[in-house]
Amino acid sequence: MKKILTFALCGMIAAGMTGCKDKKNEETKTDTATPSAKEVALEKAMKPYVENTVIATYSNMASEGITLLRECEQILTAVENDQDYTDLMRNAGLTWRRMRVYWEQSEAFLFGPAEKHNIDPHIDAWPLDFNEMNRLLSDDNRMAAIEEQGGAYVGDMLGYALKGFHAAEYLLFTAGQPHACNLTHAQAVYLVGIVEDLAQQAILLEDCWAGTVSAEKEAVITDSEGESMSYGENWGEYFINAGKAGSIYKTYQEAAEQVIEGCVTIAGEVADLKMGNPYKGSDNGGDSEYLESPYSRTSTIDFADNIRSIQNAYQGAKEGDASISDYVKSVDDELDNRVKVAIAESIGAIESIIDFETKAQGNSDVEKAINKVSALSEILNNEVLPLLSK
Repeated sequence: MKKILTFALCGMIAAGMTGCKDKKNEETKTDTATPSAKEVALEKAMKPYVENTVIATYSNMASEGITLLRECEQILTAVENDQDYTDLMRNAGLTWRRMRVYWEQSEAFLFGPAEKHNIDPHIDAWPLDFNEMNRLLSDDNRMAAIEEQGGAYVGDMLGYALKGFHAAEYLLFTAGQPHACNLTHAQAVYLVGIVEDLAQQAILLEDCWAGTVSAEKEAVITDSEGESMSYGENWGEYFINAGKAGSIYKTYQEAAEQVIEGCVTIAGEVADLKMGNPYKGSDNGGDSEYLESPYSRTSTIDFADNIRSIQNAYQGAKEGDASISDYVKSVDDELDNRVKVAIAESIGAIESIIDFETKAQGNSDVEKAINKVSALSEILNNEVLPLLSK
């Protein structure tokens, strides 16, 4: 009797489980809604955004960083051997400019690793702290540590105002031209340390978005004890796999909104701070010394490339890339066209500015460029973002 009851009970349980299973399957089928047209369109945009815009930009920047490091090492050797290094300074300056272009074209996506790990201020803080720099260069102990440890010491022990693009720029350029061949040994050692740290940070940005880098790049971010600096992240997957397990974005809409918010942020910074401060001047609530690249005199190139970072993020870096622009165009063709016109006009207005580093204050061309970039920021913030959220 007990055995019969057990069989009966098992039968009832099995029947119940079968019923639950069928019900669960029915619920799953019911709950799995077909993705909206918006989600489908924005999903298509995320992979090219990650691979062709973000990772490609950081990869190129990191490669130029390694080239710059090797050139600066050659400069140090020339200084130590009392050799002429005019050509080396010119070549390093050209490489610095190329690396700088990729950095400025990344500023529409300063969220994520650049923000989380403070890589933005780490490599792009200004103005330089010349008083502390002079103390550093005359401190034999600290200079010996830089010579021995290179980028590791610079990255960990020096403040933001003593490293990054602008510290290297100061040692490589004078008034837009290659610095004369009169670097002291301490300055040449310092230059190599700065650039090694700069290259490492660029590689880490690529690594954080791609999840891996080449063996050559991995070697630059690996210390003498075989310990990698890698953060072990893959932000690209967050965007490509939005809505799936492991992503920080619940939908592709959220991911797209993050992209546009990054564009709004850099547009506002270019208009209000990078151009706005020098334009107003110190006597009118601005800051005449707030010049982004005063030694290489590439400030307007920087600004135009910041807008190109918006262009690439919105329209795609490669012809034929699916993009957020495609979705906006499908919903509001007129708005999409206005965004593209605003981008083009902003770049054109910035590139029309002459001698920004010396003639920014009260300059009508600077004012025009500020107005164009501000208009772009407003369109993105007040029209594109609300359209995405509908």
